[in-house]
Amino acid sequence: MTGTLHVVGVGPGDPELMTLKAARVIATSPVVAFFRKRGRPGHARSIAAAHVGAETEELAFEYPFTTELDVRDPRYLAEMGGFYEATARTLATRLDAGRDVALLCEGDPFFYGSAMYLFDRLGADYRSEIVPGVTGMSGCWTRAGLPMTHGDDVLAVLPATMDEDDLVTRLAACDAAVIMKLGRNLPKVRAAVERAGLTGRAVYVERGTMADEIVRPLAEVAKDRVPYFALVLIPGRRGPR
Repeated sequence: MTGTLHVVGVGPGDPELMTLKAARVIATSPVVAFFRKRGRPGHARSIAAAHVGAETEELAFEYPFTTELDVRDPRYLAEMGGFYEATARTLATRLDAGRDVALLCEGDPFFYGSAMYLFDRLGADYRSEIVPGVTGMSGCWTRAGLPMTHGDDVLAVLPATMDEDDLVTRLAACDAAVIMKLGRNLPKVRAAVERAGLTGRAVYVERGTMADEIVRPLAEVAKDRVPYFALVLIPGRRGPR
């Protein structure tokens, strides 16, 4: 009998925001796998540290790159595709041996999670279970004390990799917005938010729910490049309530 692939959301950063189910699955799985940047311990692994057993086999998969290439660069798709194929083969050897695997993912696995790409490759051939997690944006807006949507407000989740004009158009069409994947795109996002007339409502959150989190108005953020774990929140509630 083959093992089960558990794709486990571990939340945005605070270990106490993991679900009870996530903690149980991690603690009882003979194999725990996770992604990490080369030379780093792995954010998801750090969140789950208290639940990984001493006898657990750990598989650390290091991204070939993170922000070095634009996602629209043909090399990005080719090299990342090869990376996910190789990673899936490694997990398949454990599953074929009848060993359950807990694949860790920051936030929620099906919300911009790298673990989705392994589920796409393995989910049809192996028993799979998805353990949802608190999303990064949810953790950030709670730490910022920003109620985001009210009544019939429309929320847009926008990647900062979009063109500036597209960002402006999308911002004009929604009541509330979350802009993710800031990184080197912050100057473009700042300009788009200003063009949309939303600077006064925009809040920047960096490493939300973590010990070194930063929460401040976007207008007060002067730097042009920020960490991966950063986003901009624009709350709704523009109509009468």
